Amino acid sequence: MPFHKINGKMVEAPVQPGQRMFSQRGAMLGYRGEVSFTPNLTGGQGGVMSMIGRRVANEDTPLMTVEGRGTVLFGHGGHHVHVVDLVGDTLCVEADRLLAFDGTLQQSTLFMGSQGGVMGIVRGQVTGQGLFTTRLSGHGSVAVMAHGGVFELPITPGQPVHVDPQAYVAHRGEVTNRLSSALGWRDMIGRGSGEAFQLELSGQGTVYVQASEEKL
Repeated sequence: MPFHKINGKMVEAPVQPGQRMFSQRGAMLGYRGEVSFTPNLTGGQGGVMSMIGRRVANEDTPLMTVEGRGTVLFGHGGHHVHVVDLVGDTLCVEADRLLAFDGTLQQSTLFMGSQGGVMGIVRGQVTGQGLFTTRLSGHGSVAVMAHGGVFELPITPGQPVHVDPQAYVAHRGEVTNRLSSALGWRDMIGRGSGEAFQLELSGQGTVYVQASEEKL
């Protein structure tokens, strides 16, 4: 079910019988037709582990399951919305930036600090970067949110991209991530942005960066 971008802060999605989509709670702006919205306590297709991941990332509200026949308008808090169409590949999205996605996509949880070990966990807490990120794979559309719009940066072999963790929105492709420190521990007190920490992404793919460090 492709998402149609109405403007920079709103998308429209068709809902068809026998199919479903998931959205962040409070993301529905309006709808036409016979459409139902039901809290999904198991976190979509990710089951219990996906739900645990979102709760650790401070996302306490469940996803909403959207079903029926009609059209739904999605948006949230006046944030900019960016649509990503997947064609058999994988997109990883920070949980609080995920607006809505097709139910055809397979959902799981990616631990962003896994490649940084214990230090990655500590850095994630200091920067405010969600440790758990939603991974979506398959064929379908995903709508993500950001402050000030989204810019796509290509990631090519041998040319890693460094991103401020608070500006990170999502990434797709065969990409590995690593949280690194740009300063010593004494210098990092009171600093949570990219001047102290950097998210390094390497491999082959794309990283989506928002135009602001402001949290959603």
